[in-house]
Amino acid sequence: MINPFRRLLRLSRIPVPPQQLIDGVGGGDFNAIGKEFFAYFTDLCGLGRGDYVLDVGCGCGRMAVPLVAYLNSRAKYEGFDITEPAIRWCQENISTRYPNFRFRLADLFNTGYNPQGTLLPREFRFPYEDESFDFAFLTSVFTHMLRADVEHYVGEIVRVMKPKARCLLTFFLLTNDSRVLIEQGHSTLTFPYIIKDTAVRYANEPEGAVAFPERDVRDLLTNRGLIIDEPIRFGSWCGRESYLSYQDIVLAHR
Repeated sequence: MINPFRRLLRLSRIPVPPQQLIDGVGGGDFNAIGKEFFAYFTDLCGLGRGDYVLDVGCGCGRMAVPLVAYLNSRAKYEGFDITEPAIRWCQENISTRYPNFRFRLADLFNTGYNPQGTLLPREFRFPYEDESFDFAFLTSVFTHMLRADVEHYVGEIVRVMKPKARCLLTFFLLTNDSRVLIEQGHSTLTFPYIIKDTAVRYANEPEGAVAFPERDVRDLLTNRGLIIDEPIRFGSWCGRESYLSYQDIVLAHR
C-alpha cells in the first residue's frame, strides 16, 4: 500500500529545493518536516481541500509542497517570505505547475534573514483583503521576531482571517517547566538576553531565536480576538520528555 503522503509528493511533481535554500529556513529534512505539519494542518486544524490558506514565512515551500496535491482547484494558497531566492524558487517550481499557489516577497528587515530589508515587520500590512482566509499558519516565524513585530503580525493575521477561521502558530514559550529545564541544562536553547522586551538567544542578532512567556502570548492572542484551542502543544526544544513537535504549537480560531 502506498503511503498517502508519498503519493501526494509523487503527484506534486515538485523537486526538493537546493540544500542552500533549505538550510536558510533552518535545515532539517525538507519532506519530513512538511509531512509532520501537513498532518497537523489536516488532523488538528481540519484543513479542507477547498480552503483559502495563508502561509506567513513560507520560505522555500516546505509547507506548500505537501499541500499542492491536497488542495483542490477551488482552493487558494498565498505565501510570503522575506528571502528573495526562496520566493523565486517557489514561483519557478510551484506556481508554474499550480497557479492557485502564489508566492510574494516582502522586503522586511531581519538581522538574520534580511539585514538589508527596507521595512520593519511592525510597519508591514499583509497584502491581502480583510477576511480572506479559512486557515493561516506561521511555522518558525514568531521564534525569529521581536515582541512589537509579533503583536503587529497577530493583528494582521486576525484581520485577514474569515470569521471562524483557524490558525496554527509556533513559539518558544517560557513556562515554569521550560524555565526549570533551561536552568538544569536540558534545553537545546537558552535566552539569556532581554532586548526590546523580548527574551533572545543572541545579543548581536536578536531575531536569531526568541522566546516569550506563555502568559504574554495567551494575553496577546485573546486581546486580539483569537480563541485558543486548548491545550497548547508544548515542544521538545527545552528538553521535555512528552511533546508533539520541536517548537511549541498554539492553535486558535476567530
